[in-house]
Amino acid sequence: MNIAKIKKLQIIVTAIIILLFGFGCNFPQENLNTSQTDSGPQMDPTKLFQDILITAQANLQQTAVTTETQMSGSSDTQVQQTTPEPTGTIDPNRTPPTLPGTYQTDLLNPRDYPHTYISDTCEFLKNRWTPGKAEPGTVVMTVMYHSIVKGDDSAVTLDNQISSERHKQIALDLYNQGFSAIDMSQFVNFMKYNDYIPARSVLLITDDRHHESYFSDHFLPLYQEYGWKVVNGWISSDATTEDLWKENERVEAAGYVDHQAHGVVHNENMSDGSTDEYIYSELQGSIDRIKEHFGKIPQAIIWPGGTFGNRPIQIAKELGYEVGFTVNPRGPVMYNWVPLDDEIDPGRPAYLADGTSDPLFVIPRYWDTDVSSHIDTVRQIGKAAKEQIFANREIELEYYDIVCKSITGEIPGL
Repeated sequence: MNIAKIKKLQIIVTAIIILLFGFGCNFPQENLNTSQTDSGPQMDPTKLFQDILITAQANLQQTAVTTETQMSGSSDTQVQQTTPEPTGTIDPNRTPPTLPGTYQTDLLNPRDYPHTYISDTCEFLKNRWTPGKAEPGTVVMTVMYHSIVKGDDSAVTLDNQISSERHKQIALDLYNQGFSAIDMSQFVNFMKYNDYIPARSVLLITDDRHHESYFSDHFLPLYQEYGWKVVNGWISSDATTEDLWKENERVEAAGYVDHQAHGVVHNENMSDGSTDEYIYSELQGSIDRIKEHFGKIPQAIIWPGGTFGNRPIQIAKELGYEVGFTVNPRGPVMYNWVPLDDEIDPGRPAYLADGTSDPLFVIPRYWDTDVSSHIDTVRQIGKAAKEQIFANREIELEYYDIVCKSITGEIPGL
């Protein structure tokens, strides 16, 4: 239904109100105070108005949702348009229960509290409880690799390096606690729509440009043994040789390396102090070169240096990016649940305040240097969240039945 039809329906409702209230004063008084007349039962005008208004409200809300969906279109990689937040219950005889609050945990730093990003409660609940979606309590642990050197820990010379032996141990620790690696498309669809991923998932991201041997030595074995992919934060530098482009084209085509954007210049980070020209050149430049060499549009910006800002985020969204990653190791993420801090923490001055930004563009990452010590914590967070969410399942479904069903439809499969 188009906008003209919505307005027509609104005019009809207005006309009914005028008829009831405008002419109601001329109704014979005895008819208003008597339940029966010679011709049969009479409808109380006030009750009639309430029934008409409830029906009209339901029709208007459903029409708005249908119209918005038709106008916005649909795509697996596009942000879906949200429907209006319900303004009241459709059934006047049922009172919706109070929804439980967002899951909280004391397993993380108390400053890193969960931020949500889906404003439409009905959309959120429908995605949470539709069978076949990710189960409640599904967690994603993002791990940031910078450089892996062959050998044991004695081969490490820099703070941002780990040895290949340590890397193998990280993978084994993750596997032993039931984690599976996903790619960026799976991550985006989970975060936006709660699409299915394993209940314990990990996103492995290695930053910067690397030769084919780096991937074949350290990540191909994980793909061959577990089916795990790795995301590469690729710098689309002007200095990239043709041979290096071809090497990375090969590993992308092999299916186990998922290249995403990591800027062009890279050693000059994007922030609110950057010019628009520079921000566009970094973000659009990454899109153009990744499309040219890897045949795809990047979904993620892995912020160079972990630095970000409101203007870079807005421009990234304008250009079609769907998520962004910092270097703040605050914790794991869940559907509509990202731990962030609204202010600078004096105890962790290297962490940028991220709580006032779009949570989808400031996803935290654990460092590879100490990630193994956090794996069990992430598992416990997912387990506790699952228990709490299922404990409130009937409350959420009752709320959906009363408030949402006439707006966003039945939950399929329930």
